[in-house]
Amino acid sequence: MVQRYVPPKQSVAMQLFDVAFLLALVFGALFLPIWLKIAVPSRVEKLPPGVSYQTAANGTKTWTGLSWEKLGQNPVMQAQWKKLGYTKEQAADIITQPFQYDVDVIGIGSTAIVVIGYFAFMLFMSEKEYKQVVAEKFGERRI
Repeated sequence: MVQRYVPPKQSVAMQLFDVAFLLALVFGALFLPIWLKIAVPSRVEKLPPGVSYQTAANGTKTWTGLSWEKLGQNPVMQAQWKKLGYTKEQAADIITQPFQYDVDVIGIGSTAIVVIGYFAFMLFMSEKEYKQVVAEKFGERRI
């Protein structure tokens, strides 16, 4: 007969500590790359053909050859920019500097290896308890 599995008891204080610790880990994992400036998308200037600008000493730009059509904006898009309070010159600063996201294949692969390795480690370490729970729920398996 299989002995009934009884999970270990945990105090309320330790449960709250576990929750707080896991939340800290999640927020750290999400915000640490941003704080260290290693997960910041880059912006690359892409001027349409025939469009250029000169930057004055005070930082203002004087555009030449600029039109909504050259920026690739149809009349509906133009109306939306105008509703937001942008002129074509102000919109050009945004449109001509799109975000460029590069995929780091090595980073994704190493993350996948870590996650799969952790899963395998957890299965290996909890094999005894896992077998006890399965045996309790479904009975002994005989081949």
